[in-house]
This record gives sequence, C-alpha cells and structure tokens, in this order.
Amino acid sequence: MALNKIGILTSGGDCGGLNGVIKGAATAARGRGVQAYMIPNGYAGLYNLVDIQKLPELTVERLEEFHVYMAGSEAGNSRVKIAKIKDENKYDRVKQGLAKHSLDALIIAGGDDTGSVVVDLAGRGVPCVHAPKTMDLDLMTYSVGGDSTINRIVDSVRDLWTTGITHNRIVVMEVFGRYAGHTAFRGGVAAEADAILIPEVVVDFDVLYAHLKQVFFRRVRQSDNKAGAAMVVVAEGLRDASGEELVDKDAAPDSFGHRPLVGAGKYVVKEISSRMKNDPDVKEFMRETNQLVEGLYEVPEVREIRPTHLMRCGHTSALDAAFGLQVGAGALELAAKEIYGVTVASYTEGVVRYMDCAQAIEQRFVDLGDVSIYEAMGICFGRKPQASTPKLEKISGRPYRPY
Repeated sequence: MALNKIGILTSGGDCGGLNGVIKGAATAARGRGVQAYMIPNGYAGLYNLVDIQKLPELTVERLEEFHVYMAGSEAGNSRVKIAKIKDENKYDRVKQGLAKHSLDALIIAGGDDTGSVVVDLAGRGVPCVHAPKTMDLDLMTYSVGGDSTINRIVDSVRDLWTTGITHNRIVVMEVFGRYAGHTAFRGGVAAEADAILIPEVVVDFDVLYAHLKQVFFRRVRQSDNKAGAAMVVVAEGLRDASGEELVDKDAAPDSFGHRPLVGAGKYVVKEISSRMKNDPDVKEFMRETNQLVEGLYEVPEVREIRPTHLMRCGHTSALDAAFGLQVGAGALELAAKEIYGVTVASYTEGVVRYMDCAQAIEQRFVDLGDVSIYEAMGICFGRKPQASTPKLEKISGRPYRPY
C-alpha cells in the first residue's frame, strides 16, 4: 500500500528531542511526497481523532514555527493507555479516526509506557512505528531526552554549589528517572557530585554519612574563610531501608499504574541529619571552625532540592536534537516499507537500525560495573566501594562513538 499521509504523535512525559522527532519525520515525508499531520495531545488525541475536524498539517511554514533546539512537544502529550479506556469499541474508534483523515500510518514518540501501547496497537492492525523518547534512558535503545536532562542536572548542581558554600550546607538534589538511575548517575558523575544514590544500589547510610562527613569537614577546615559544601544527587526511585517505594500513596495511579514518586530526597536528608545530630564530632567541628552558637546553630544544615520539571524543559541538547531528527526520519523510512510494531534504534551512515518494540521497551538499569569505575575515583554510591579488575579488550573495525 502506498504511503500518502502519516500522523505523528508524542506521548508520555515531555523532554528534549521530541520536536526533532516531529520535524525529522515530517521533512523526510515531504521528501517522499507524503503529507504529514500532527495528532494533538498524544493517545488522548488518537482516541478522539474521529471527532477532530481538521488536523494541523506539517507544511514548511508550520514546521518553521517551532525549533528542534526547544524541549517539549509541539504536538502535545498525554498519559493515556488505550487498553484502559472503558470503551469496548476503542480500537475500532482509533481505526475510524485514521480512516476519517486518510492516515496510512502513525509515527509515535514515547518511552516504555508509550511503546507498550505501540505493541498493543500494532497487534490489532494499527500501522505504527515507535521513536524512542525518555529522559530516564531506561529503554534498550538510546532515547531522545536523556542527554538534555543530564546536561540540565549538571548545570543545576554546578549552580547549587554557590548556595551550598555560602551557607556551609550539604545539598541533596533529587532528580527524575523513576526506577532506573541513569540520569542521576550520569548527571551526578559529570557534575562531580560527592555522592550519587540510585535504585540499583542498596544504600548503607552509615557509609554515606562517613563519606560526606569526611569530605565536608575537610573542605570547611581547609578553607581560609571556613566555608564549604557537599553535594548528593539522588534518583527519585530510591527505596527506603525496608525496600519500599517512596510514593505518594494518597495520589491515584495514572492509566499505566504509576503513582507519583515522592520523598527520596527528603528521606536522604532525614537519614544524614539524624546521624549528624547524634555525632559528637559535629559540635566540636562547629566550635573549631567558629560556627557554633549554643542552642541556635549547632549542626550544619542538610537541604533538599527538588528541581522536578526544570530538568526536562527549556532547551534540547545538540545530541538530542540531531538524534530526534534521525529517528523521526528513520521511522518514516520504516513506515514507507510497511515495517510496523518496531522501534527505531538509529539512522546513521545511511542505515536505519530497528528492533521489535516489545524488546526495545524492556527496562534497562545502570550497570554496576560502571558504578565501580567511579567508585574507584572517589564518588560514593552509598556502599563500600566494590573492587573490580577491568577486562582489556582490543576491538577491530569502527570504535565506539557517542553519536
């Protein structure tokens, strides 16, 4: 079947790179003589497509109204799982909407939840291709949004040093990432955080406290004006000492069954603060550095920062802008060949690489071998450093390249 018209939608959380996917798919379509349209508001818009009178066409003029270097999605997102809609005719309704607008295929950008709907729709005869998007970096493929978020984390940690040093604080910054710690891990490493806490590592808070105490005390003591700080980056998916998720139990779960993750940063602050208050060395440290005021200022402050959506908005990194364009164009090439139910992995050197969507959305976690590399450099991950002997491997052919 000839490809004449495509619909492009984005779903799930916002992040950098989504506008690149839209533009990449639309411009590649134009080069093939295919018309491209935006389906507004993600899967909610797809379900209601049959009631929409006219879709925004991605003409040259419309594409010039937004830019790949801006985060967010011009098409708009929603967190809707088609399978959970209480309408026994929901899949027929989606197909009727596609028929009404003469759309031959869908290009859908999103993460694991979005991809699970792609698998569902493709299995029911809806022609769709998945472009990987998630700032969490927990898909098997690289996904737009990850690099942009990591850069935002680095900028924020860098800026927080100024307030930390001014007030002699230990700063705990909690970042998004759900159940995988990739963004906290990569962002924390690049920002030279003193400690990074991720869901993949069970935290021993005694080890964490000992590390922070040593680093923080040394910096203040060595400073000519007795000023210093320590920095902790923590992933929101961190579990408490009992292994339980730190979620808002009063909030209703979304259609994918997720409750908001809250409290990781606050929990870490509580654990550090309680140890500091019970540590007899702290009062002596405060006295020695001429900070002690009996009854008023006896213990350094441990402060929680939750930048939340500031880590996924604003501008897109160059890597995500380029990757978004590539996978958008790659998705169009797959649709033109009627290859559906798949995820675009890359489009480089003239080759579109793809994999089954069901496989691509399997959750990927931080490799503990990578953690050991940075532990050897002095970063604390809330455990005693794990010694490892690296393997040496000579490779032939093309070396690793980030993009």
